[in-house]
Amino acid sequence: MKHTLVWLKSVRNAATGGLLLAAIAGCNVGPKYTRPVVPAPPAFRGADDAAVASDAANSLGDQQWSQVFREPELQALIATALKNNFDVRIAAQHILEQQAQVQITRSQQFPTLSVGGTGIGADIPALNSGSSSSSSSSNSSSSSALSSPLVEGAFTLSASWTPDFWGLYRKQTEAARDQLLAQTWAQRAVRMSLIQQVVTAYVQLRALDRQLEITKQTLKVRQDSVDLTTKLANGGSVPLSDLRQAEQLLYTASSQLPQIEQQIQQQENSLSVLLGANPGPIAHTSPTALTPPPENLPTGIPSQLLERRPDIQQAEATLKQANANIGVARAQFFPQLSISGSAGIGGNSFPNIFSSNSRTIYGLGSLAQPIFAGGKLTGQLNLSKATKEEMVITYQKTIAGAFRDVSNALVAVNKQHAYREQQEKLVAAAQDSTRLARLRYEGGATSYLEVLTTDSSLFSAQLNLVSAQQGEALTLVQLYSALGGGWQ
Repeated sequence: MKHTLVWLKSVRNAATGGLLLAAIAGCNVGPKYTRPVVPAPPAFRGADDAAVASDAANSLGDQQWSQVFREPELQALIATALKNNFDVRIAAQHILEQQAQVQITRSQQFPTLSVGGTGIGADIPALNSGSSSSSSSSNSSSSSALSSPLVEGAFTLSASWTPDFWGLYRKQTEAARDQLLAQTWAQRAVRMSLIQQVVTAYVQLRALDRQLEITKQTLKVRQDSVDLTTKLANGGSVPLSDLRQAEQLLYTASSQLPQIEQQIQQQENSLSVLLGANPGPIAHTSPTALTPPPENLPTGIPSQLLERRPDIQQAEATLKQANANIGVARAQFFPQLSISGSAGIGGNSFPNIFSSNSRTIYGLGSLAQPIFAGGKLTGQLNLSKATKEEMVITYQKTIAGAFRDVSNALVAVNKQHAYREQQEKLVAAAQDSTRLARLRYEGGATSYLEVLTTDSSLFSAQLNLVSAQQGEALTLVQLYSALGGGWQ
């Protein structure tokens, strides 16, 4: 046992010395990462026209989603979605998978150590010839040897290591960690997108509710008109064509009901899936869902998007991974040294296993230098360089897309506000026009065709106003998401 401890100590010292040697001699052949220079505009396009404030120290994207969307009903839906949504849970699993991959890749930098043992035991009985006493006497010694138990045992310890002189394994680990970072930012992008989808679906539900309410109110008014026209037509005061035109208005409104109800239920089903639940009814009763966004929303400055938007961060992490893979490809050109060693003790009986005379120790080393691989190594290096250039372009494209998203959102804030104001004026004019047409008809100054025309225009204007209110309300979540808010 004493000799075994000495032997294990010598193996440990040798491994420690090898590690120190590799640390001193090791180098890294990969290129150092440098963030590409992407010029940012001094201000967002559309910020001058929209009711926003450009403040470098403050941005809507820095606020928590609960501070932006204050309706309790909507907050409950968002919180449920962030907890149970399938895409968010899948993205979380991707992170766990990549964490395990980093651990697997990093393990290549360290030596491997294994231990084993064998044991054989047999008890072979003596041969019993039974032919003669002389025969038994002459074979007594051999029979005795065969009858004694046969016992053999061995204990072995082996180690192997490939020193990472050229940074091959370190670069592979770096690439795996960059991929983990990309997965992390991807999960945050999913969260940001999920909040936008939930808010959008909820606002659309409330708009459909409002359209359903308008349709039912219009249906009641038109049903009263049909009842009145029926009495007048039966009494001969008005022609039958007036009744048919009144019925035309009625059926136009009644035909809208099943369509709107269909859209409401389908929208509820879509929102249920976002919540990670089976299709079913969703609470949507908030009276402030279609309220216009507040004025003077802070946008911050364009350069802040590079640090806040998760899709930009994900694109840069992927670019870093591509940069590390160039180092992996370059390291393949250099010789790879492999060191292995093994030691064992054994004997023909268990008491002799740990005898000093039974020790065996040996070591092996190999050095391989690529000479000809048919262009494979050069092709791998060229591929990694081309991939990096592609990721640079992708990174630049992602940033340009982020600037576009913010600009589009700011333009929408301004134009949707103006559109909603004009639609309100249109509805007011249509309401008064319909009122005057009914008075003229009741006074016999015009035909029912004028009532039909003005009433149809009013109904369409009211539905369009709800769509305008919906579009303006959605500009808040569009701007919030474009500025990179929602994932914190």
